[in-house]
Amino acid sequence: MTDEFSVESVYAELLGRAPENKMEPRLAPLFRAMDVLGEPNKAFPIIHITGTNGKTSTARMIEAGLRAHGLSTGRYTSPHLSKVTERISIDGEPVSDATFVRIWDEIRPYLEIVDNELIAENQPRLTYFECVTILGFAIFADQPVDVAVVEVGLGGITDATNVGDGQVSVITPISLDHTDLLGDTTEDIAYEKAGIIKPGGFLVSAAQPVDGAQVLLEKAREVDVPFRFEGVEFGVESRTVAVGGQVITVQGLAGRYEDLLLPLHGAHQAENAAVAVAALEAFFGGGEKELDLDVLKEAFGNVTSPGRLEVVRTAPTIVVDAAHNPDGIRVSAEAIREAFSFSKLVVVVGVLREKDAEEILKTLKEQLGDLAEEFCFTQSNSLRAVPAAELAELAVDLGFGEDNVHIAEKLDDALEWAVERAESNDDLAGGVLVTGSITLVAEARILLGKEGA
Repeated sequence: MTDEFSVESVYAELLGRAPENKMEPRLAPLFRAMDVLGEPNKAFPIIHITGTNGKTSTARMIEAGLRAHGLSTGRYTSPHLSKVTERISIDGEPVSDATFVRIWDEIRPYLEIVDNELIAENQPRLTYFECVTILGFAIFADQPVDVAVVEVGLGGITDATNVGDGQVSVITPISLDHTDLLGDTTEDIAYEKAGIIKPGGFLVSAAQPVDGAQVLLEKAREVDVPFRFEGVEFGVESRTVAVGGQVITVQGLAGRYEDLLLPLHGAHQAENAAVAVAALEAFFGGGEKELDLDVLKEAFGNVTSPGRLEVVRTAPTIVVDAAHNPDGIRVSAEAIREAFSFSKLVVVVGVLREKDAEEILKTLKEQLGDLAEEFCFTQSNSLRAVPAAELAELAVDLGFGEDNVHIAEKLDDALEWAVERAESNDDLAGGVLVTGSITLVAEARILLGKEGA
């Protein structure tokens, strides 16, 4: 039996549990699992990240900074783009198939103990996300890593990752998403996300809506931890567009870092970088010790963020972007206008059921209306995908214009049509954007030959 098959069989076993979009708002079973496994959640310091947008990109930047300082790292992010092992990275690379399978085999009997206790109490057994989270902590403890960068799955207070206590708690921009689960105001959502701020920690936050910032501030004061906010104590001082990304100057908590080359597009990625810098300063010296500029330049120069404004093909240029809520669409649209000189953009869109499809489409139309005349509505293979025809009907109702709307139920057909339309411009400056859901972007990357993430 090959490792690859073993990973697939473990993945199939995990998928047999309650799915990712059915996360249980509970922590007791996670603490019980940590207890029976010997508390892997306490085996290493943690930088814990939550927020609505920018979590994974920020996690990757923080991880790059830690590695450039010579530390061994674990990084836990979700969802994955092409393979489940991407969620659990060691030193910047997905955990090896052999380690993934070995540690799962080692912890499975202990998880069965927890499952049986839950069943006896008429509670659902450990979910898919809970099990992958436990597996991540176990792998990091087994390695062992010097520090783990852990991204929240959903919310904060009762997210499975919250069995770990962050030495630094990082909160990226908060906006409306998962309102059915987290609340329908940024204040409510901030309350959920503030759950990762723990005694003995340090809060680093992106700029936030006023009501959300107030919630975070009050929580930090309640548990008596230092707090630093983008736009107050740190931030992006300047940035200029460069080939393949941008050059930024960041005012950190302890130092000023000039001319950092960041190979990612958009103002939002510059802001993520500023948050990452502040988080690194908080981790290494409580926000009072300046980082080495050359080390930081090395770290950021190698950062990638697969599926986030990623160019996966040229002639014509195809950009994939996992923007899956209105705010994500807005910042991505700004970045596309800034970083690419498209004369025409053809947009391929697919959205999942739990997302606000109407607001996503409205934002696309508002932000890209003059640049993107043609839209192809499609769907990923996810059971949660909104049918392409339903999306197209909604678009027409929102004023997209029937002549500008195309339907392709299969993504490969959608890409073929979009490429053909982009190439119809004589100036060869047409482009294709694939966006709307992470599952769609994941499938597009694979179809276009980008296997690994």
